[in-house]
Amino acid sequence: MPKQLTHSEILAAKPKAKPYKLADTDRLYVLIAVTGKKYWKWNYRLDGKDCTYSIGTFPDIKPAEARELRTAAAKLVAQGIHPAAHEADKIEQAKAEKATTFWAVTQEWIETKRTEVQPYSFKQIQSGMQRYIRDTPVGAKPIKAISTSDMYKLIRGIANRTERTGLERKSTGAHTVATNIRGWCNAVFRFAIHSGRADRNPVTDFKAGDVIKKPKVKNNLALTEAQLTELVAAVHSFTGQRKTAIAIELLLLTFVRTGELRCATWDEFDLEKALWTVPSERMKIKDVGDHLVPLAPRAVRLLQKLKTITDTSSKAPRWLFPNDRRDTEPMSATTINRALERMKFNGKGTIGFSAHGFRGTASTLLHEQGYAPEIIELQLAHQERNTVKAAYNKAQHIPERKKMMSDWANYIESLRKQAS
Repeated sequence: MPKQLTHSEILAAKPKAKPYKLADTDRLYVLIAVTGKKYWKWNYRLDGKDCTYSIGTFPDIKPAEARELRTAAAKLVAQGIHPAAHEADKIEQAKAEKATTFWAVTQEWIETKRTEVQPYSFKQIQSGMQRYIRDTPVGAKPIKAISTSDMYKLIRGIANRTERTGLERKSTGAHTVATNIRGWCNAVFRFAIHSGRADRNPVTDFKAGDVIKKPKVKNNLALTEAQLTELVAAVHSFTGQRKTAIAIELLLLTFVRTGELRCATWDEFDLEKALWTVPSERMKIKDVGDHLVPLAPRAVRLLQKLKTITDTSSKAPRWLFPNDRRDTEPMSATTINRALERMKFNGKGTIGFSAHGFRGTASTLLHEQGYAPEIIELQLAHQERNTVKAAYNKAQHIPERKKMMSDWANYIESLRKQAS
């Protein structure tokens, strides 16, 4: 009966002209190859056939460990299972588990958005989910193992942090980012449920307001006529980039949302007809069709000037306001507010007027000037609950809106002259 091999015996074994075996106990042995490599093998019989199981190499696997692995393999054989097949199943299972991690499913979902959203929005989704899912421990967890607590802590950490974790650009909470990440994660879990890789959606167990505590800010501050006069004068004498000054004035003349202007492309504009068509997919409210923006003569002239500055490439997308660092992206979301800071209208110690405030300013002053509320609301693209009525209104009120926008531009020009 063979005795158990010792480590020194195996180590001392030299290669020969042909492979040979060093026998251990229970049909376990070391195969010495002609190259000098040494392999642990075990012979067994299953289903009436002689079989060999390759355990591993020596000295990576020591004699005592090889015997333990042989014993575990013998238990599988007793159950009618080939040890190698069992290992292959484990590898496949590990691959399947890796393919159903939170990040793996997130990657698949991100790819579905590539053709569904604008390139800029796609890049936002991609970079945001990489930073907060791929590059964090939660991304490596199986998606079925993600708990409500995991998601709550993730979103709370983004929204209410007071220091950088190494992944953040700033030490204070990012409420808008937290809201976006929560919404995107919600969509990932729905995608996983539909594809059979998750049973429930832990994001739905809490609302954004449960964890994202936004500070009170003056985002919607509406300027008085006197303040607006000062702002018009400041824009007129702005010493920064010309395209930034044009962006500010266009916000004032169209009172669209900042993102709708920043991400606009030249193919949305018909300057001959003085009309801007904002595609529905770029609107905050996407289920009421494209948003038509009549352009006053002053707005058309500004766009014609801007065209000579920024419409210099035939490559799509042809941004109205290309990013100075990356022309494949639009103007940064912070550019206009930074310009307002330079003008002393935004920032610490000022009235706190942000780019979004142009909408409130126009709405307040136009109401005071007696324009019909429904015309003002249509121009602001506020949601009409009755979508049929909304479509009808958009079609029927273009003349009235054109007149209002022209009157508004003339009013702004009168303020500028008054300030000069």
